[in-house]
Amino acid sequence: MDYQLINNEKENRFEVHIEDLVAFVDYKLFKDKITYTHTEVPKELSGKGVGSFIAKSVLDYAAEHKLKVKPYCPFIKAYIDRHPEYQENSLFHNKQE
Repeated sequence: MDYQLINNEKENRFEVHIEDLVAFVDYKLFKDKITYTHTEVPKELSGKGVGSFIAKSVLDYAAEHKLKVKPYCPFIKAYIDRHPEYQENSLFHNKQE
């Protein structure tokens, strides 16, 4: 399935809309960094790769905009830990929070 990431700047979150369901990650944007604070995927979308799509997409967004990532969200932190290509841009890689 092809997903589309939407930057909902009003709500400070990135979203994926699938039928009447919304998966999202909340963020806070600063001058040179972005914090990802919470990821939520409806249980109906579990196992469809939506969470991984969101994680990869928001980390790509940070890299494209030259933003350092503070992954307060455990899901985003775990994604970074499993994908070396995102570790250099993370402020928390291999550190205890």
